[in-house]
Amino acid sequence: MRVSVIVFPGSNCDRDVAVSLKKFSNKSPLMIWHKETSLPDSDLIVLPGGFSYGDYLRCGSMAANSPIMKEVKKSAEKGSSILGICNGFQILTESGLLPGTLIRNQGLSFICKNTSLKVENDKSFFTHNYNKNEIVNIPIAHNEGNYFADENVIKDIEDKNLVAFRYCNKNGDINEETNPNGSLKNIAGIINEKGNVLGMMPHPERATDDITGLNDGEKFFTSIIESIK
Repeated sequence: MRVSVIVFPGSNCDRDVAVSLKKFSNKSPLMIWHKETSLPDSDLIVLPGGFSYGDYLRCGSMAANSPIMKEVKKSAEKGSSILGICNGFQILTESGLLPGTLIRNQGLSFICKNTSLKVENDKSFFTHNYNKNEIVNIPIAHNEGNYFADENVIKDIEDKNLVAFRYCNKNGDINEETNPNGSLKNIAGIINEKGNVLGMMPHPERATDDITGLNDGEKFFTSIIESIK
């Protein structure tokens, strides 16, 4: 199993995701600096959360043009799995690896809290250990987590079952009241059509330890590890 975590200036969840990956795989991932122009063959590449380049311009837009991203795109084309969490999701949309964009939260303020999600796709590389419609508790921490795309893109994503998670409440209700940031259709994470790229705003790496009272991210990481093995 070969995993690489890309580290940008301003990344602050790279260690968190590395700890979670090691916990479930018993192997530390490689930490790859954004200025590298080559990338080891990797089964999984992770773009972690944080504030790459201080979130100047649009969030993720500068990181999407880092030298290493050429290699990330090549790896995605070859079939390597790519995971973008929070700022990583923003980088995936800015680089064209996923459709749509992430804009300012509807309330124009930073949100940091535990959030209920409904599992929409339980067949993917990243989610197969969950059950469809399962309600999980995963933290969010973002200022630009409002997923937006034109109506044709949204229709295509939904028709092809590419929504991985939606924001909801503990009863699974999906509506405006259970939407923390204004994302269209309460979308919290999506998968590309090929199935090897997933972006999500919630932080599963912050929900993998019983001592915090949050462990619903465990199935996310075990899904990935089992898929690779």
